Amino acid sequence: MEKTQKQKLTDFLINNGVIIVMFILVIYTGLTTKNFLTADNGMNLLANMSYRLVIALGIAGCVITAGCDLSAGRMIGFGACLAGTLLQKADYSGRFFQSEPWASMGNGILLKISPMNPFVVLFLVMLICALFGTITGWFIAYLSVPPFIATLAMMEIIYGLGLLYTNATPLGGYIESYTIFSTGKFLGLSYLIWIALLMAALTWFIFNMTRHGKYMYAIGGNPQAAEVAGVPVNLTLVLIYAKAAAFYGMAGYMLGAKAGGASVNTGLGYEMEAIAACALGGVSVTGGRGKVSSAFIGVAVLELLKTALQYLGVNANAQYIAIGIVIFIAASLDIRKYLTKK
Repeated sequence: MEKTQKQKLTDFLINNGVIIVMFILVIYTGLTTKNFLTADNGMNLLANMSYRLVIALGIAGCVITAGCDLSAGRMIGFGACLAGTLLQKADYSGRFFQSEPWASMGNGILLKISPMNPFVVLFLVMLICALFGTITGWFIAYLSVPPFIATLAMMEIIYGLGLLYTNATPLGGYIESYTIFSTGKFLGLSYLIWIALLMAALTWFIFNMTRHGKYMYAIGGNPQAAEVAGVPVNLTLVLIYAKAAAFYGMAGYMLGAKAGGASVNTGLGYEMEAIAACALGGVSVTGGRGKVSSAFIGVAVLELLKTALQYLGVNANAQYIAIGIVIFIAASLDIRKYLTKK
């Protein structure tokens, strides 16, 4: 019995080693630096986590089915640019639709209808991104293209479309009813945080209370067995990648509001952070396992790591090395769990 308890303790320390080390790092940083353990820094941390959590929630479904989505970062930038062009102030001197060919298109219809209602724009951005996600999912499900290849292809397509659409022009001059998503607060919390919490609740409901969620886990566990059991594998995969892309669009919308501007490179590299956060929090890269809380924990740990390193004065470039090491360890521990269970 004693040996069993020791083994359990050893497994716990190994499987959660990264999180334990991060916890120790946070305590050390709080004790040795000023302003780290403050309410203001906590609010900034949560605001930075908000859109990253939405990205991780979207990509979690792909990872649970033993897939991935490399197009997330470019989709975020595309969504941010779509929102930005439709939400610039009418009197802003650098309005996007004042330039050609947009100014003469349809007698300047786009110039006349913008700025649009921010909620309408959010819906349009999520819908357009979801359409691209549907295409990706179709290739993965019906043509058996590996997720890595399909999403890599979509990443390039979306980036190219973003460059053609914006002509690589940075965007800014947003209306206040858009930027208030970042500056506004309700019950002391930024609207961005409330949006992230709402999306987390929605994702929890989808994962745990719907057939789609049950199908998703079944596919991740064993796609062949799921198909034999009557699970609509292809349709479920298409919906997973469509939903994920819609979440990326929302994240781009949120990031644009927070930054007050956007470009095609907005969100670059965020897909890797999201996949790392999922693996770190407990979403298995081998498929079949993962929760909303897993994505939250992973995002929180990575954001705490970056913030702690900044306060400790670690070179900004060296922080990428630290994050890379964390990803290596998290993925290795996940594979270890998988092999142990086999």
